[in-house]
Amino acid sequence: MAVKGIREYDGKKVLFNYLSNEFSGFSKRAKMLALVNPTTTKKDLLKKHPWLKTAKLVAKPDQLFGKRGKHGLLSINKDFETTWKWIQSKMNTTQKIVKTSGKLTHFLIEPCTPHRDNEEMYVAIKSNRDSDTIYFSLHGGIFVEENWDKVLEIKIPVLEELSAEHLTKLPKVKGRDTEIRKFLKGLFNLYREGGFSYLEINPFTFEGNEPVALDLVAKVDDTSMFETNHIWKDLQFPASFGTSMEKEEEFIKELDEQTGSSLKLTVLNRKGRVWTMVAGGGASVIYADTVSDLGFAKELANYGEYSGNPSTEHTYLYAKTLLKMMTVEKNSKGKVLLIGGGIANFTDVAKTFTGIIQALEEFKTKIKAHKIKIFVRRGGPNYKEGLVKIEKAANKMGIDIKVFGPETHMTRIVSMALKGDK
Repeated sequence: MAVKGIREYDGKKVLFNYLSNEFSGFSKRAKMLALVNPTTTKKDLLKKHPWLKTAKLVAKPDQLFGKRGKHGLLSINKDFETTWKWIQSKMNTTQKIVKTSGKLTHFLIEPCTPHRDNEEMYVAIKSNRDSDTIYFSLHGGIFVEENWDKVLEIKIPVLEELSAEHLTKLPKVKGRDTEIRKFLKGLFNLYREGGFSYLEINPFTFEGNEPVALDLVAKVDDTSMFETNHIWKDLQFPASFGTSMEKEEEFIKELDEQTGSSLKLTVLNRKGRVWTMVAGGGASVIYADTVSDLGFAKELANYGEYSGNPSTEHTYLYAKTLLKMMTVEKNSKGKVLLIGGGIANFTDVAKTFTGIIQALEEFKTKIKAHKIKIFVRRGGPNYKEGLVKIEKAANKMGIDIKVFGPETHMTRIVSMALKGDK
C-alpha cells in the first residue's frame, strides 16, 4: 500500500459528489470549488467559475500542510477582487511551515460560510490494523487539540459495517442529531469505498440543515485506483510541500496512474554510480539497505520499484527512463545497474524481462561507453526463461552482465556488484 495525501480541493469534490444524494446542496458545492495555480488567469478563472463574482469567498493554500490560519495564510469573507489580489501577493512566495520551506503554488477558493466558533465540530476517520476508528467532537477547529479529552472514539472492526448502534455513542446535539448521524455514516461509507486511509474534517459546521466541510485533510491508498476510480475520477497526487518532482519521477508517476501495477521512482543522486531496478517494495528496501551497509550510500542514484505484473511496454518505459538518466554523465569508475527482486508470486518474469531487453537494445552503445555492469537476480513465474532471455540478449549485444536465480541471496548480489565478492 502506498498512502498519499491529496489536495483539499480534490477531497472536497469527492466528498460532495459522493454524498450529493444524501444532501441536496452538495451537488452545487461540488461545482463551487476553484483551484488556482501559477498559470491561472483571472479571465479564465471567472469564465469557468462565474459564481466567484457574487459570492463572499475563502481562499487558502492547498499544498498538503495545515495550520494555515496560524501562518496568516487565510483570506476570509472577501469579494473576488480582494481575494485575487491576496492570492497573487502570495503566489510563488517562499513560506516556512515548521521546519519545511517551499513555494506557494496552489490555492483553493470556495464560498465563505459565516458561523460562530462554538458551532465548529470535528470528525476524523483513521485506519488501524484490525479496525477503522471514527473520532468525533463538538469542539472543533483550533480548540480540538486542547479539548482532546472530549473527543469520542468509535472503533469499527474491518469486517463490520458502521451500524446505528455504533452511532448511539455520539453525544446529543439538539436539532442536529439526525443530520450529524447521516453525515458520519455517509462519510464512513466514502472512507471505506473510496480507499481512504485517513480522512479529517476540522472543522465542519452547518448551514441550514446541511453540514459544511470547512477544512479537509485526506490520505488515500493509491493502489486502490482501479477499484475506486468511479469515485476518484481525475484525482491528483501532488508532491509534499517543500518538494518537487523531477521530470523522470513525474513521468513514472503518470505511468503508475495508468496501470494497476506499481511503478515508483525517486531520484536520489543523478551522479551516483549505483542504480537499481527492483521488483517489489520489500526487495527495494533490502537492496537499498545493503548498498548503504556496504558503504555506498552516497553512490545510490535512485530508489523505487516495479511490481504487480506490469506490462512489457510499461517495463520497457521504466527501464528506458533509468538508462537514459544513467547515460548522461560518465564516471571513470563505471556504473552498476542492479536488476533484481525476490520470488514473484504472479508477475511474469519472462514478460517483464522482454521489456527490459528492449530498453537494453536501445541503449547498448551508451551502456558500453559508460562502462555499466549489470547484475540480475530474480525468481518467480517463468523466471528461468526470463533469465536465459536476458543473458543471451545482453551477451549478444556485448553488454557486461551477470545473471542469478533465487538460489543466490539478494544481499550477496549487491556485494558482488559493489565489492567484487565471489
